[in-house]
Amino acid sequence: MKSSLTIPIAIVVGGMMIAIAVYVAMPKKQSPSSDGINAALVRPVSATDHILGNPAAKVMIVEYSDFDCSYCKTFNDTLHQIIVDDGTQGQVAWVFREFPLTEIHPNALKHAEAAECAAVVAGNTAFWNFGDTLFSNQPVDPSHYGSYAQSIGINTDAFATCFANAGETVDARIQADRQNALDMGAQGTPYSLILVPGQAPIVMNGGYSYEAVKQLVDQALASTK
Repeated sequence: MKSSLTIPIAIVVGGMMIAIAVYVAMPKKQSPSSDGINAALVRPVSATDHILGNPAAKVMIVEYSDFDCSYCKTFNDTLHQIIVDDGTQGQVAWVFREFPLTEIHPNALKHAEAAECAAVVAGNTAFWNFGDTLFSNQPVDPSHYGSYAQSIGINTDAFATCFANAGETVDARIQADRQNALDMGAQGTPYSLILVPGQAPIVMNGGYSYEAVKQLVDQALASTK
């Protein structure tokens, strides 16, 4: 009797694990909210962040993302368009923070390390270019990092040295980003906040459409006038 139950139990357990993985990876709510977020838990944007746009922008979109997340890939394109449309006047900026879902994406931490090493070796612009390359080539094979780095003009020797020593050079930063997301209650990616000084953060829990993000950003901009 014991052996006859082994396979059914294994199937049930396996199904539960798959369900949990899908739940973590998929977007959750598709309506913005500030409920459940303690503003004090949101790490302030600083010069150490990866910022696309004006670091002094009135409206900040802070995204916690995973380079292996397909929803993040689409949302990455969305936020690039938002910056093209609303960031050119210096009123809106985008902050990228690492949230590798290592529980379901075995290479997520490596991808984050590679992107951070791109920043260490070649600066903020290289970080954004490398990140875009990772998203464009999903699913990424880590053996391609060197060629990606070379394609965007990063010194490959310096990059390889940084990546080989990621535990000493960039992992603390990645884990700090991830922990900040978890402290705020993030359960999946992309997880984003729209920040306006003096106002409660607006949470975007999932891969919102361009139209939805544009509406929220326009409302945030209007509130600063």
